[in-house]
Order: sequence, then C-alpha cells, then structure tokens
Amino acid sequence: MNGEAAEGTRVSMVMTTIRQRIAGRSLTPGAKLPSVRGLAGTLKVSTSTVVDAYERLVAEGAILSRPGSGFYVANQAAPFSLSEVGPRLDRAVDPFWVSRQSLDAGEGGLKPGCGWLPPSWLPEESIRRALRALSRSEGPSLADYGSPLGLPPLRQLISRRMAERGIEASPDQIMLTESGTQAIDLLCRFLIEPGDTVLVDDPCYFNFHALLRAHRAKIVGVPYTASGPDLQVFAEICAEHRPRLYITNSAVHNPTGAVLSPVTAHRVLKLADQFDLTVIEDDIFADFEHAAAPRLAAFDGLDRVIHIGSFSKTLSASARCGFVAAKPEWIEGLTDLKIATTFGGGRLTAELVLNVLSDGNYRKHVEALRTRLSRAMVEVSAKLKGLGITPWIEPQAGMFLWCRLPDDLDAARVARAALERNVVLAPGNAFSLSQAATGFMRFNVSQMLDPRVFDVLGHALMQAQAPDGRT
Repeated sequence: MNGEAAEGTRVSMVMTTIRQRIAGRSLTPGAKLPSVRGLAGTLKVSTSTVVDAYERLVAEGAILSRPGSGFYVANQAAPFSLSEVGPRLDRAVDPFWVSRQSLDAGEGGLKPGCGWLPPSWLPEESIRRALRALSRSEGPSLADYGSPLGLPPLRQLISRRMAERGIEASPDQIMLTESGTQAIDLLCRFLIEPGDTVLVDDPCYFNFHALLRAHRAKIVGVPYTASGPDLQVFAEICAEHRPRLYITNSAVHNPTGAVLSPVTAHRVLKLADQFDLTVIEDDIFADFEHAAAPRLAAFDGLDRVIHIGSFSKTLSASARCGFVAAKPEWIEGLTDLKIATTFGGGRLTAELVLNVLSDGNYRKHVEALRTRLSRAMVEVSAKLKGLGITPWIEPQAGMFLWCRLPDDLDAARVARAALERNVVLAPGNAFSLSQAATGFMRFNVSQMLDPRVFDVLGHALMQAQAPDGRT
C-alpha cells in the first residue's frame, strides 16, 4: 500500500470511529469532540489525519466547526444505528446477518443456520382447532386488552409446568410477554443503565449481543465449556468488571447444546451472591429435554435469578408469547414497565397458547418431537462427520450441533459460498463476542434433512479451501 492509500485508510478509520460514537450516543447532539491532538494520541495517528477526517465529517454535516472553540456534533442527530455500535464485523458474521437471511429465505429456502423448526414439525392441526374455538368465543377475547400480568389461566399453567422442573413460582410471580426477546428487553430496561456491564457466554445466542448493544451495555464474554461457563474466568470477570447481569441458557445451551452441571450451577450462584450479580436464565428450549437439566432458578428460588421462556420453538413462532418469572417486588416494577411500553398484553395470542397447551395432544406432540430430533441429530451428525465436520459435543437434546470445520476453514467464507446457492448457514463468530469461533459453525439438524443442503455444504467447503475462493 502506498503512502497516499495508507493515509486515506487512516482518515477513514478516524471518521468511522467518530460515526460509531455518534450512532451509539456516546457523543450526543451538541457535544464537543475530542481535541485534534487528543484524538490523534488515542488513535495513534497524525494530527493532520484527524484534521482531514474532521473536515470531511463537517462536509457531510455530521459535525460542526466552531473556530477558536473546536468541533461539535451536529444538533440533528442521525437515527440510532445498531450496525454502527460495537466492533465492525465481516457482514457474514454480523449478529443480524443470519437472522435477516433466514427470515427472508421464504418457504422454499434452505436455512440450516436458522434457530427454529420447519413448520411441518409444529402442531398445525392443534393451532387450527384453537383458532376455530377462539373464533366462536364471545366477550373480550377477540377485542379487548389483556391484563398487564397476562391471562391468569395461562400463568397458572406455566407455574405448574415450571414446578415440574423444580422451580417454585406462584402465578403472581409470572408476567406474560410478547416473546422471550421482549422479556429480556424489558429486563434490561428495568435492571441496567447505559454503560453497565453485562456478562454473556462465549459463544452465546447472537441476538443477545444485538439486544444489549441496543441498551448501550458494555458486554463481556465468559468462555463456555461442556458443563457451563468457565468458573475461573467467570470469577475473574466478576472481580474486575462487576457486571450487573449474566444472561445464559442453563438447559440446551444455544449454540453449543451443552447442559449446565449441578456443581457449576451452585458455583455460579455463589459468585452471583458474592458480587451482587443478577442472572437471567433463558429457558426457551425447555420442552426439547428428555430429562430435566439443572435450573439456576430452582437452586436459587428466584432470588437473584430471573427465569424466562416462550413457546415459539415448539408451538408457533407466529403466535408470539413468552413469560418472565421473578420475585414479587420485581414483577410489580416490570408490570409498570410493560404498561409503559406495550400497554396491555396480547390476549388473543395468550388464549390461543392456553388452548393448545391444555390440549392433551400437545404433550404427545412434544414427545414425538423429541424422538424426531434425536433421530435427526444422529443422522445429521454422521453426515457432517463424513465431510470432516466434527461436533464439539453430542448434545443430550435440542436441535443444534456446534461443530468445528475441517482444516481450520473460515466459517464466514463457507457461509458466503453457500449463500450463493441460496443456503443460509450460521458461522461461529456470529455467536462469539471475542471472535474466537472462526472455525466453528452452528447447524440446525431439523433444517438439514433435505439432501440439497449437504450438496451445497460440500461444494462450499471446497470453495472455501480454494486459494482464490473458487472451485
């Protein structure tokens, strides 16, 4: 790279840094920018590079120059942009990339990188019966707001289902939400302020990263092992960063499929008590289990642990309904926050979910689903091994295989090659805050039974191995 090109790259880097700070609201409208000399020292560039970057940003209208005073953010702020917050990533591992590609793939698209079951695996006939029953109902079900806590009979049913997993929560300790994602969003609004530190697993569900960045949290990752978070690193992070929250899956971890061990669970709770840490336990995959794994909420009694779940994975992603279970004084505050942000609950959806869950066919559906997933896990695992793709562990339940690619291949490169043939994959760094999962990929076994998936995957592996990216 010649000197002129290198200088242009440095100027672009300074401009990107300022744009990210403005987009993330660390520089607000009217705020004074760092001095030219100060920013040059921080970014280790020349003062002339910063002057050039600032002048270009003035020309864009992003900042203003006040002679004798310095540079300031323009009073008209640009809309908040999640894509500008946090590190700049290859678009193929951006937390939104897999979601967007999967959601836009349509019915005919192949999406082994997505996080849901094919529609044909869900209880469509039970949902139709419930819809017909609701269409004949009278009173408020079809037209009125739901109560802020949510439909009482559904909360009672959730309470009983939680008790089967050792979690004691009365219906008054349970609040319905529109989804598991909305549950976490409400909890972040309730428990953290911008700049607070939140601990997540590395790897973890990629939307945790995006959601926490939307709340301007400082995110720190703890390496995840086959039995839970690395306890030594967990303790070190708590001592150094004093996180407010830890968000995790205890049972059927996403993306690894691992299960928290009782020993690790007890140690995590001791550390949470020692460092005044609140835990959000996302239990969205509970119904996939053959046997109940340890739950942090069961050991803790909903003191420091908040338990959340939803029905999108085993019932319907269209009927959005989730829940939060927490100690009573927190449910009170969360209820006020729910009114402020969504007013009433989604009564019609809650009625639909209650109708399906109360149908004796739902338990039969779940039992059949577990068997079907177990068979798919064995079949898909064997086919992946035939391509040199090695599962990190053999999961006890669920739909995900977290796998290492052969020959240290870059998963993002494989994903881009597959997308050229309309197959959506989930490269490992989409899940890794530290970007330490370059050679890993998450596979959804329920979405991999079409033989075309392996044809495309095999071709993508060869293309990624080629020096020029072509075969």
